[in-house]
Amino acid sequence: MLDKVVIANRGEIALRILRACREMGIKTVAVHSTADTSLKHVLLADETVCIGPPASIDSYLDMPAIISAAEVTDAVAIHPGYGFLSENADFAERVESSGFTFIGPKADAIRLMGDKVSAIRSMKAAGVPCVPGSDGPLGEDADENMRIARDIGYPIIIKASGGGGGRGMRVVHSEASLVGAITVTKAEARAAFNNDVVYMEKFLEKPRHIEFQLLADGQGNAIHLGERDCSMQRRHQKVIEEAPAPGITEEQRNRIGERCVEACLKINYRSAGTFEFLYQDNEFYFIEMNTRLQVEHPVTEMITGIDIVREQLNIADGQKLSIKQEDVRFQGHAIECRINAEDPKTFMPSPGLITLSHAPGGPGIRYDSHVYSGYSVPPFYDSMIGKLIAHGQDREAAFGRMRSALTEIVIEGIKTTVPLHQEIFQHAAFQAGGTDIHYLEKRLGLA
Repeated sequence: MLDKVVIANRGEIALRILRACREMGIKTVAVHSTADTSLKHVLLADETVCIGPPASIDSYLDMPAIISAAEVTDAVAIHPGYGFLSENADFAERVESSGFTFIGPKADAIRLMGDKVSAIRSMKAAGVPCVPGSDGPLGEDADENMRIARDIGYPIIIKASGGGGGRGMRVVHSEASLVGAITVTKAEARAAFNNDVVYMEKFLEKPRHIEFQLLADGQGNAIHLGERDCSMQRRHQKVIEEAPAPGITEEQRNRIGERCVEACLKINYRSAGTFEFLYQDNEFYFIEMNTRLQVEHPVTEMITGIDIVREQLNIADGQKLSIKQEDVRFQGHAIECRINAEDPKTFMPSPGLITLSHAPGGPGIRYDSHVYSGYSVPPFYDSMIGKLIAHGQDREAAFGRMRSALTEIVIEGIKTTVPLHQEIFQHAAFQAGGTDIHYLEKRLGLA
C-alpha cells in the first residue's frame, strides 16, 4: 500500500501531488535543493530531505540522492511529476530495482516511446495515424535520403530520435539544403542527447497541436479522456491550452481516442500518458507520446471530473482503473494560462521577491501555484510559477471567466506573463478558435 510517497519535483506540480496524497491519506516526503527550502509543498510535507545545491544536476536530477531520501524516510514510492527525471527510463528502473514503486510507466515503455523512431513504429502497428516519413533512421547514403525526401515531398523536417522540447529539429525546403541539414541535425543531436539518430518527416506548414490524455493500469484496461488543443505556443513551448479542442467532432474524438487506447494496450502501458498529434486539413498525425503527467492536465480534469494524479497513485498501488470508457463524460469547456516569471514582451526571466500575491476566484476558477507573498522565485529553474484555469458551460463562458480572473490575479515584485495572456484573449483569431502552432509567434513578430 502506498502509505508514504517521495515527491521528486518542485513548484506547482509538487504541491499538486502533495494535495492528492493528503486527500488519500498518504504521507509525503518533499525532497528539495538548498534554494527551495521555502517552497510551499516543502513547508506542508510530512517530512523533508535536502538533496543538494541549487543546480538541478546536483539535486533534482541526482538519482542516488532521491532514492536515498526514500530509504531514510521509509517511503514506498516516488512520484517524479513532470520534467526532471519523469521520463528517464534509467531512473524508473533504478527506483523499482531498489525496492520502491515508480509512480509512472515501466522503464521499457518509457524507452520505447522516448525514442521517436521506435515510438512511430509502435503507433503504426497499432493503427495510429502518423506523419508521412522515412519510417526509420536516416542512413549515410545521400542519394537514398534525397529519394526519401522526394517521395515525401518538400518541405520536410529532420528530427532527432532522442529529441524533445523543440530541440533537434530542422526544416528543409529544397533538395540543395538536405545533406547539410541532416549533418548539422545529427551533430546537434549527438551533443544534446548523446544520440545522433535522425529521421525525416513531412513538414506540415499550418498544423494545430492536439493531444489525447490516456490512463492505463497495465492490467488490460485503458481509457482516453478526450483531447486538448495546445496550439498557442512560443518557440515550441505551450502558452495556453484548452479542452475540448475547438472544431473536433465527437466522431474524430472517438476514432483517435480508441486508437490511442489500443496502442496503450499493445505496449502494456501503465499510468497517465499523452499522445501528441499535429492536426491539419481534418487529419491527425502522431508525433510523440509523453510518458508522464502533463503540465496541462487540469483542463482535462475540469471537463471530466476525473483526478488524474489520484488515478496515477491508485494504478501505482496495483489497482485497476476505477473508470470505464463509457463512464467518461465531457462537460463544458476549460482553458489554462501558464503564468511565467518573465518579461511579457522580451520573455527574459524575472526571478526575485514576490512582494504581494493574490489568487483570483469565482465560479469555475482554479489556480495551481506554489507562490505566495514573500516568496522569492529562484533563478535556477523553469520560470513557470502558476497555472490559471477557467471552466464554463461552453467556450464562451470559460473565456469570460478567464478574462475576469486575469484582471483579478495579483503578482507584484517581479514581471510575469499575465499581460501577454490578457492581450491574447482580445485576439479575434484566438476567440474564433482553431489557430495553428505558428500563430502566436507571427502575431508577436517572432516568426
